[in-house]
Amino acid sequence: MSRARDVVEVVARALVDRADAVTVTEAEHHGTLVVEVHVPESGLGRLIGRQGRTATAIRTLAAATVDAEGLRVNVEFRDDHGRR
Repeated sequence: MSRARDVVEVVARALVDRADAVTVTEAEHHGTLVVEVHVPESGLGRLIGRQGRTATAIRTLAAATVDAEGLRVNVEFRDDHGRR
């Protein structure tokens, strides 16, 4: 597990109503760490925020976490059905 995944998971669980329903996975794809956050459909709006501001902040935190390691990170948000 990477530190970026840990940071994203802590923030996501703090923002949604049902923290136990949040699942965070990670994979590496062409040198970029891909962190996927799966939440119930009702919690997706809270993670994205108005005009995507919360999602942008979460992505910035993840990027700052792995920047010292020279990695790139992409954070994707999905609901129960796999939709973005």
